[in-house]
Formats: sequence, C-alpha cells, structure tokens
Amino acid sequence: MTRTNGQWVLASRPEGMIAESNFEYKEEALREIGDGEVLIRNLYLAFEPAMRGWVDDVPSYIPPVGIGEVMRASTVGQVIESKNDAYPTGKLVSGMFGWQQYVIGDGTRGAFGGISNVPDGIPPYKMLSLLGGTGLTAYFGVHAIHPIQEGDNVLVSGAAGATGSVVAQIARLRGAGKVVGIAGGPDKCDWLRNKAKVDGAIDYKNENVGRRIREEFPKGVDLFFDNVGGDILDATLPRMADNGRITMCGGISGYNEKELPAGPRNIMQIVIHRLSVRGFILFDHIAGVGEAIRDLTAWSESGELVVEEDIQEGFENTPKTFLRLFQGKNLGKQLIRIADAE
Repeated sequence: MTRTNGQWVLASRPEGMIAESNFEYKEEALREIGDGEVLIRNLYLAFEPAMRGWVDDVPSYIPPVGIGEVMRASTVGQVIESKNDAYPTGKLVSGMFGWQQYVIGDGTRGAFGGISNVPDGIPPYKMLSLLGGTGLTAYFGVHAIHPIQEGDNVLVSGAAGATGSVVAQIARLRGAGKVVGIAGGPDKCDWLRNKAKVDGAIDYKNENVGRRIREEFPKGVDLFFDNVGGDILDATLPRMADNGRITMCGGISGYNEKELPAGPRNIMQIVIHRLSVRGFILFDHIAGVGEAIRDLTAWSESGELVVEEDIQEGFENTPKTFLRLFQGKNLGKQLIRIADAE
C-alpha cells in the first residue's frame, strides 16, 4: 500500500510578523523503506520561538530552512514499519522530523538527523517539553551559564513559557532567595504564583515593569534570565545589583520585526553595575543531557517541578499553532497532536 505524506513546507520568507501564508501544504507518495531504515508516523509536533529565526535567510547557529523544504521542528512519532533492529515496529521515537506526517530514516542520516528512543513510561509529549529542547535549555541555562548562588534574587522574563517556567522553578529548587517571573496577563501570573510556586509575578501587559521590579527587588536583581529582550531587558538593566549576572537565552520581542530594533537605551548599566552577560546555545551542552534528564525527571516525579503543555489538535492547524507563540496565547510548551499511537 502506498502512503501519502502530508507536509508543510516553507513557501516564502516572512517580512515582519510571520504568517500562515509563509507555509504551503503539499503531499508526496512515500517510497518503500530499505534495509536499515524505518518509517515513522509523527504524533506530536513541537514549536519554539527560535523557529522564527530558522526561516530567515541569515547566518546563524544552524542553516536556515530552504524555500520548498519541510519546516524544521522537533517531533515525537511511532515506528510503523522497520528494517532496523534498533527501532522495532511500535516503538516511540523522537527527533527533528519536521512538519510532516511521516518520515523515513535510519538513525544516522535522513529524518533531519538522528532518531532517539522514547524511554518506557514517559508520556511521549514530555520528550518535547520538559525533556526536550526547552526543558534542557532551561536546565543548562541555570546550571552551566550562571549557576544559582544561595540567596540570589532571580528575575525571569517569559516566565510562563516553556523555557522560562522551568528556569523559574529550577532557581527555586537550587536555593534562590527570591524568584519573580514576568509574564503577560493575570492568568499566567496566577499560574506562576500558585502552580510554579514562585515568590512573585509581574504582568507586563498591565503593570509598569520597571517600577514592579524595583518593588520586588529593592536591593537589585542578582540574576536575570532573559527570554524576551527589548523593553523588558531595558527596564531591568538599571535595576540590576552590582556584579549581577544576565543570562541571554532569547529575544522573542524582536523576532518578527522587519528591521532590528535599536539596542537597549540602558546598555551602559552593564558598566555601571559591572554586570556579567552571557548568551548560550543548547547544542553546546549536549554532553550533559543524561544528567539533565535524570534531574528533570526526578523533580517532575516528586511534584517539585510542574510543566504545562498547550496541546492543539490537527495537522491542518500546524502553521496556525506556530503563530500562537507570537500572539501570547500559549501557557507552557506549545505542541500539536496530529495522530494517535497504535
């Protein structure tokens, strides 16, 4: 039986805010798998703000997605045909399989790279949230870039997002003196206080961010973990403590700008407060993934760390679901379910 593979490919490069029209739906007939290969049906697709940068034709830490290519994305799928003993039929697997219903690979080439088995007992979507790129980014951002020092006053922007929400909780677990998250809207702020158990939340949509930071941290912010950039970063810089640290993880506020915004007006605060500012990429820390997964799993199973997944439905809604990230609609990790496991 010949299967038809639905795919969402990049049709055009966005100018400003990304739109559904930048993607095009296509179908192709799948070939028979060869020796050593497997056929995977995707079950869940993951979305992260960094994907917006992947569709711009500019140099970055990975090549841009080409026009006409399947949109790059992390996914979890199920092996439905196998000629490879490492990936038996029925096994759940994860990888960078993209916005498509099926993918053929052998674990070393094709399928956008490698194939990883999903550990038994792990809900498949957890491999895309807590144990996926965003959870691991949070872990290494806290542990490897600017480790928490006991008693630190910690501020996290994008704190109700997939990465920020985990950062805020790890900071609490690692002995921070006070953890405050910045998020958009009362519902997200309530979640941070009541579910993530952080000490405070700032609603950037309805509050004066600079004033609220000063109220929460009268002695200044020791560690700022920034996922947003822009005005949030600008408001934070004057309110940093001397010798404070800033971990630069993302800048979602500027991802959809036609022209790069001007730099922070308060950049001289880095000099005045003698700040240490570091950026990082998850790929630099792959060697430590095993330890990270053990810690994240233990915290989750004990109930010390909670994770939200925003799961939409239907492959036809894939581009629309991606846009939710930039509309502030998601709480936690943005996913879409496109098929059920057999």
